[in-house]
Amino acid sequence: MAESKNGAVYAIVAVPLLIVGGLFGFVLVGSDDNCGAVAAGGSSVSIDPASVPDTDIAGYGREQLVNAANVIQAGKDLGLNVRDQAIGVMTAMGESSLQNIDYGDWETGGVTNPDGTRTTSIGLFQQQDGWGSREERLDPYIASTKFFQAMIEKVPDRESLEPTIVAHRTQINADPYHYTRYWDGAVQIVEGLTGVKTGLNPGDGSASGGTCAGLLPGDVNAEGWASPAAGPVTSPYGMRTHPIYGTQRLHSGTDLAGGGCDGPIWAAQDGVVTFRGFDGRGNGTISVDHGGGVTTRYLHSYDSGMLVQTGDKVKAGQQIARVGSSGESTGCHLHFEVRVNGENVDPVPFMAEVGIQLGQ
Repeated sequence: MAESKNGAVYAIVAVPLLIVGGLFGFVLVGSDDNCGAVAAGGSSVSIDPASVPDTDIAGYGREQLVNAANVIQAGKDLGLNVRDQAIGVMTAMGESSLQNIDYGDWETGGVTNPDGTRTTSIGLFQQQDGWGSREERLDPYIASTKFFQAMIEKVPDRESLEPTIVAHRTQINADPYHYTRYWDGAVQIVEGLTGVKTGLNPGDGSASGGTCAGLLPGDVNAEGWASPAAGPVTSPYGMRTHPIYGTQRLHSGTDLAGGGCDGPIWAAQDGVVTFRGFDGRGNGTISVDHGGGVTTRYLHSYDSGMLVQTGDKVKAGQQIARVGSSGESTGCHLHFEVRVNGENVDPVPFMAEVGIQLGQ
């Protein structure tokens, strides 16, 4: 960490140390049904650091995992949810490789504060003098508590942010994406230590990284969005050879298998139906206006499979149609479009930004 002249504390990215150590044994208090609670930001997991198992998780041994258990327990005791707890573990991985080291950036790389003074980074989170006494910063539980308290204060909107951005805004380090590479390992450690399937998304770098992975298509997440149909994705957004005309055209949406003919189609978010019928190419179409310039469109249902009318108010996750193959279609599927201010955008990254992974 680095400290400015006005006393603000900054984090300097620590070079991860070589992974060493070996382990203890574990105890857990938690629930296997954390998914909905995690999405709502309400559930946490627990692990007694004194009973961490003598094992290896994600390449980390006993000493590191005991430290991770202290991070997890500090988050638990502050009433934080499992996503916050995993962010704490991820941050300590990125700062110290989960080792409670009594030196930091000045000793390893000659790093100085903005005012030229030597950095005083120590402990799991490489915290400088402004975070507390030396004894406090070298106590894994106290250091973790101080990290989480700063996170609560600095990042009140963290549920809508990528885990690495949450860590960055708490630590004020040089690279906002420094911690991304540690997210998968943090999830593995939290789940491995506690024995609880958290529902956190390994490998997800979107703002939903760490939101509930256990939501089924049609289930509404904490941001108020739902997947419109079951997966997989059968044709992505972008230029392609049209399956009927054989020419290169923009495929303006994402095709989802939708569970086959008559599979359910759900509204992606609350809104008002602005069109229900057939477009100029015979595609059964429902358009829903969600406000703020965002509209979603659902294509290829048959007339009997369109379950709402123009003017209807719909809720996220409400079934509005059944999968069909009307119009320019070679088989039953949902063609799902997202329009922002009248312009088509790629639905996959758009939905990822609101916490929904298409194609599950």
